[in-house]
Amino acid sequence: MIKDILNANEDATPNSKEIAVLKENFPSCFKADGSFDIDRFKEFLSDKITVAGEGYELKFLGKNYARLLASIDTTTVVVPDEEHNSKPENTNSENVYISGDNLDGLKHLLKSYSNKVKMIYIDPPYNTGTDGFIYNDSFNFTVDELSEKLSIGEEQAQRILDLTKKGSASHSAWLTFMYPRLLLARDILADDGVIFISIDENEQANLKLLCDDVFGEDKLVSNIIWQKKTGASDAKGIATITESIVTYCKKPVLENWMNTFAENLDARDLGRYRCQDEHFEYRGPYYPDTLDRGSIQYSDNMNYSIEAPDGSLVWPNDRKEFFNDGWTWKWSKEKVRWGIENDYILFSRSSNKKTGWTVQYKVYLLVDNEGNPKAGGSAYKNLITDCLNSEATTRIKKLFGFKAFDNPKPTSMINYLINTLKLEQGDILLDFFSGSATSAEAVMTSNIKNKMDLKFIMVQMQEKILSNKTAYNYGYRTIDQIGIERIIKAAKVIREEYPDKTADLGFKHFSLAEPTDDTIDKLEKFDPDENTIFAVKTLLDDFGKPTILTTWLVRDGYGLTANAEELDFVGYKGYHIDKHLYLIDPELSNKAIEEIVVKYETDGGFNPENVVLFGYSFTWTEMEALKINLKRLKDTEKNLRINFDIRY
Repeated sequence: MIKDILNANEDATPNSKEIAVLKENFPSCFKADGSFDIDRFKEFLSDKITVAGEGYELKFLGKNYARLLASIDTTTVVVPDEEHNSKPENTNSENVYISGDNLDGLKHLLKSYSNKVKMIYIDPPYNTGTDGFIYNDSFNFTVDELSEKLSIGEEQAQRILDLTKKGSASHSAWLTFMYPRLLLARDILADDGVIFISIDENEQANLKLLCDDVFGEDKLVSNIIWQKKTGASDAKGIATITESIVTYCKKPVLENWMNTFAENLDARDLGRYRCQDEHFEYRGPYYPDTLDRGSIQYSDNMNYSIEAPDGSLVWPNDRKEFFNDGWTWKWSKEKVRWGIENDYILFSRSSNKKTGWTVQYKVYLLVDNEGNPKAGGSAYKNLITDCLNSEATTRIKKLFGFKAFDNPKPTSMINYLINTLKLEQGDILLDFFSGSATSAEAVMTSNIKNKMDLKFIMVQMQEKILSNKTAYNYGYRTIDQIGIERIIKAAKVIREEYPDKTADLGFKHFSLAEPTDDTIDKLEKFDPDENTIFAVKTLLDDFGKPTILTTWLVRDGYGLTANAEELDFVGYKGYHIDKHLYLIDPELSNKAIEEIVVKYETDGGFNPENVVLFGYSFTWTEMEALKINLKRLKDTEKNLRINFDIRY
């Protein structure tokens, strides 16, 4: 558990993850001494990709340090809020709120939600000089340790430590803060996922370069402009009334567009779609458009005759007023033949043609030219003009009765972004700079109005509220308390406004906790050969069994809303879910071990391949007895080979 992570982090480097991927996929590129053969690697890529000798990249003080922070695992544990989570509206909810540092939160989420989140929206600190951003981290590296891990000199290592320890609001500090979080966010995004990042002009240019580095330039969707207010107030010079929403895909945009973005019917001129087929109602409304066009890139293949209903031949350049050799049909001869056979082509009388006929094709609102439902069409504009900050402030005041949060984002803006995506039931929206939890309310309202079942995951640091803030006077001490209360209050209002509609308006709450120095000391000194009940109970008390179980469920890919079944083995409690059986309590008797074996042998639905033990709870004798008895399962009808995972 924590001790295992501490030991693994000792060997972590900024490129640990990348090296692991290379070793798994290109083992022949590594020599016997562990060195990487770059020339051999180039041979693998030679017919697939051009290897450039020069390139343009973003460099800043602390970049490799930021990569290191993304590589090392978190030693925090996940503490469930049992009282909150057991309430009727929350007990079966699949929404999640995490109180804690979002870097740690992302590392926990990555273990269960890798490639599973369809949409990420974040509103990080803007580094304006007045938004309170100062980068301080809690990683206690020495100059020597950092020099070794990053392969840099002591002077540069000291500069990085000064940047991260003494508090800085420089561009480098902001980039060092954002970089590891975006690296982890990229891995959490689904293949057809999109990330939206709100930012102003202070760091917009740097954020764009940073996202090019993390996601790739070909993943850029757009820089959406959001008009946050309409007036310039008393500003002098050029008033800033807009912000940016930098938007990137997980996969290349052109490759991903049809699977990711929804068709925006609102962007179409719906007044044009006035016609309706009598025999093809499923196609929906359409409007007729002329099939001939003037073309600069003339092609003989597109200049041919089409037979009209009276047998006459119609040419694309068959106009009375003029004869234009550059005039062609929009469709090929084969497609026109198909269009006539499937009633996509219209012939109508025209006094503007020599033959008296004009040829048109039907442009449908709901289906494409092959009669299939459209997977995407009119684009969304990259300018949002009707979602104002004033709306968000009014909403907060209405929910709380006072201004509980400075500069909240409007739910309408988040809903606009949600509507740009082709979301399916159960898709997840993640916001790891949750603030006042606007994103959570937006998901709940979207579910009600659009009959969807989207899920949200909010992460918010337990940032202290200053005593001069109004929220402090009302009893709120940390930002996450406001976010939690906002979701509860918004859910109450939604239930009142839509009493006949059902939706998941609850959420599970978890906090991230760092083990105390005293607990770490106990972990490091623990010796299974000298195990005592006193030491075991002390460690269990420090963590708490629900915390151990929750942290493990996330680590093993079951997520934060999974429930393990509690089993009773003659008084000893075990916890089962799918392929895992968790044993946490001390004093595992021989009778309990025998009951576990019997459960395997007699219960056809009980087949966990992994038995996970809280190492501090078991003596060597108990672990050996369990292993020996479970080996019997290899020779039974189930033919199970049990993997024993002892976690410290």
